Amino acid sequence: MRTTHVLTGALLAATTVLGTASGAVADTSPSPSPSAGADAAPTEAGTSFRTATAVKPGQLATAGASTGDYLYWVFPADAGQDATVTAKVALPESAQRHGAQTWRLDVYDGLRRRQACTYGSSAATAAKEVAEVALTCHLRTVRSWAEQSSNDPLPGSYYVRLTVTSLADDDLGLPVRAEMRAAVVNAGGAKAVGGALTAPLVPGATTPETEDAQNPPKQASAAAAPEDGWASGNWSSRWLWTAGGAVLAALAGVAGYRMTRGSGRPPHVPR
Repeated sequence: MRTTHVLTGALLAATTVLGTASGAVADTSPSPSPSAGADAAPTEAGTSFRTATAVKPGQLATAGASTGDYLYWVFPADAGQDATVTAKVALPESAQRHGAQTWRLDVYDGLRRRQACTYGSSAATAAKEVAEVALTCHLRTVRSWAEQSSNDPLPGSYYVRLTVTSLADDDLGLPVRAEMRAAVVNAGGAKAVGGALTAPLVPGATTPETEDAQNPPKQASAAAAPEDGWASGNWSSRWLWTAGGAVLAALAGVAGYRMTRGSGRPPHVPR
């Protein structure tokens, strides 16, 4: 009987020791590294509109490519927002190049209409000795609606295309490193306009795809909407100015009435 108790105690002690050792091993083992996830900055670019890499506003997207490739990214912009797209290309060493290179930055809306830049250098030429080229394009304020015949920027996806347009033939294929960032900010009530678009212009969702309408690319749909949803002109600080103006007008009317009214006593009527 005593032997049984001794064996039972030994087994319990061994179980406790093994459990403690296993816990120590589990605690000291390295935890799995977090996955890249959707918030990670993109490290590659697409080669066409349909394969454009989705980028969130403010993210720095990078990509390695060959000189002559077309690089595509896509980001969302909502009504009442201003977008500024910047890009930088690290060129090959001057000893490898045979002449100057001209790079161009173009931005297209969800209907693939090229958007004009209000300011910035959307095209730049780098001499043979220059190590990098920088490009900037500030878009017009995104409108909540527009006439069909106009080319005004509307809410939806915006595509960025970066490529070289002029270079020596021997420089084709040389490796380059590109960076792109799309900064999006609210323009404020001063640039707000009336009206509302039925739906943002997002390829595959509200606009037809000529190549494959049944299978829109996942990357483009991932950039279909901002994190807080589409506004489409529902709110603007212009409403505050309108309400404030109405209140001031009412107060001015009351003050004017009090200043111009009579004493309030009826006029003297002779008997």
